[in-house]
Amino acid sequence: MNRFTRSHLLLYAVHIAVALLVLLPLAFAFVSSFRPLEDIYKYMSPITWKTFWPSNFTLDAYQMLFAERGFGRIFLNTFFVGAVNVLGGLLLGSMAAFAFVYFEFRGKTLLFLLVLITFMIPFEVISIPLYSLVNSLGWVDTYAGIIIPGIANGLVIFLFRQFFLELPTSLVESARMDGASWLRVYANIVMPLCKPVTVSASLLIFIQQWESFLWPLIVTRSKEYKVIQVALSDFVTEYATYWNEMFAAVILSILIPVVLLLPLQRYYVQGIANTGSKE
Repeated sequence: MNRFTRSHLLLYAVHIAVALLVLLPLAFAFVSSFRPLEDIYKYMSPITWKTFWPSNFTLDAYQMLFAERGFGRIFLNTFFVGAVNVLGGLLLGSMAAFAFVYFEFRGKTLLFLLVLITFMIPFEVISIPLYSLVNSLGWVDTYAGIIIPGIANGLVIFLFRQFFLELPTSLVESARMDGASWLRVYANIVMPLCKPVTVSASLLIFIQQWESFLWPLIVTRSKEYKVIQVALSDFVTEYATYWNEMFAAVILSILIPVVLLLPLQRYYVQGIANTGSKE
């Protein structure tokens, strides 16, 4: 066995080990979601084939999620918040990036630096001042309070700006010479060329909102506006932890982003790769 073959075998072994570290916990959670609560850790020691196969198959955990815990409304809330953030974030982010690339105005460099700083600061730093602002506007426990603070996304502005810099300036110059307004240049010329970065930014915004926990927890109080990540904390109570229902909810919460990401991953990677550092 030559050195080249040994290095490849070692690389494959590392990949398999990493895959097992990631997939085995997910496999256990998936299997456990079809078990009764009392069977969750029954076959953990020693680990056998029964650890990853439900002996008493049941759909009770999934039925409880939707019949008793209102997960239908929770999923709709999360989808609604994510979808509105995607639409608003794409519009605001792309228009801001368009202004940074094609317009000249005083303080542009400083303003863009502030945009970069916004996605470098941990959210925990601004959560309390942001809550005070939202509370003063009367948006606590409303969709507006959950959605509006997340629409302006510095990373999305950065992605669009870097992509716009890669586009030929002759397209915009020709359109302007032909009398096209800036709005028409943006909507009919620039944005149709930005499919990869648009998909990337959409997935980035949606997944970020889908996984958001701290801000929805702070700004909402009633079940009417509860989202998926906050709902996952309801399975741990003072007297018991409902592991089978928690695992069922986790599997469903993972499934949605995966279903969105897999068919669009080519555009996602292309959009990220094309955001170079051209100035």
